[in-house]
Amino acid sequence: MAKIVTLGEIMLRLSSPLNSRLSAANSFDVCYGGGEANVAVSLAHYGHDAYYVSKLPLNPIGDAAFNALRKEGVKTDFIVRGGKRLGIYYLETGSSMRASVVVYDRADSAIATSNVKEYQLKEALKGAKIFHFSGITPALSASCAELTLEACKMAKKLGVLVSCDLNFRKKLWTKEQAQKVMRPLMKYVDICIGNEEDAENCLGFKPDSDVLRGKTDAEGYKNIFKEMAKTFNFKYVATTLRESFSASHNGWKALLYDGKKFYESKRYDIHPIVDRVGSGDSFSAGLLHGLLTYKNRQDAIEFAVAASALKHTIPGDFNQVSIKEVEALMKGDGSGRVSR
Repeated sequence: MAKIVTLGEIMLRLSSPLNSRLSAANSFDVCYGGGEANVAVSLAHYGHDAYYVSKLPLNPIGDAAFNALRKEGVKTDFIVRGGKRLGIYYLETGSSMRASVVVYDRADSAIATSNVKEYQLKEALKGAKIFHFSGITPALSASCAELTLEACKMAKKLGVLVSCDLNFRKKLWTKEQAQKVMRPLMKYVDICIGNEEDAENCLGFKPDSDVLRGKTDAEGYKNIFKEMAKTFNFKYVATTLRESFSASHNGWKALLYDGKKFYESKRYDIHPIVDRVGSGDSFSAGLLHGLLTYKNRQDAIEFAVAASALKHTIPGDFNQVSIKEVEALMKGDGSGRVSR
């Protein structure tokens, strides 16, 4: 297995229980999560040496986030301690036609106010096979954008493949701000992952799709994938293709382009959804594992989409599944029968 490094912010997640409204909640379910942390957890479950680079406050809440990562097998050697606070996000899980809602409370978090000089990027990335980040991290602050850039530069200097999940978040920045920061970062990226909204808002590429109307045919992405790969010299471009029938019922498949050929996964009908938060991150982790493990690119995308389909059935941000479980679903065992 490989050494894989991720960089980002882990947050405290407070969820209103049992699909209740945030405005009416008297208590919250507690867990921890965040884009790149979720990727690291999945990769640790697949047996990789998954290192997470971040900054956590030196207080009991920071300790709890730190321990949540260690419990899942993530290596925390390069997490910096200090800063004022841990970022928080509140989640109201929707159902049927009522959409889920996320409220952020992450201003002035430890990583957002950190300085690139605090991090041991060279040591963290030494010997790594892949470095992974998402568009969320550079959106947090100017210093985080600088940190992401320096990490990409160091990865390239050390011969490490760079993976990016574009992950546009309109509550963090505008598409103009995103493109100003993200497009220059793309020259360091080998593996680009993102859906139609991400590609348009972060890079200015619009595929022929209409998610709100359920039009997510893979054919609409092929020309745009070719343009993206040509423009930024990506080795791989991948996207999930989600059909949102309701908050509780989604169709789910994915598409991968390796510069020569397109690979479309099988489609999963996910109903009911337990928790879709972190499903994109579980896809990213599954794809990285698949590309490192399988010679056949079709197997790589099948592993990624099966892993992320399983994430929809697990509460919390983390995808706590094994390779064996994912491969069983890949082979068609989606019956849900009790394993005895």
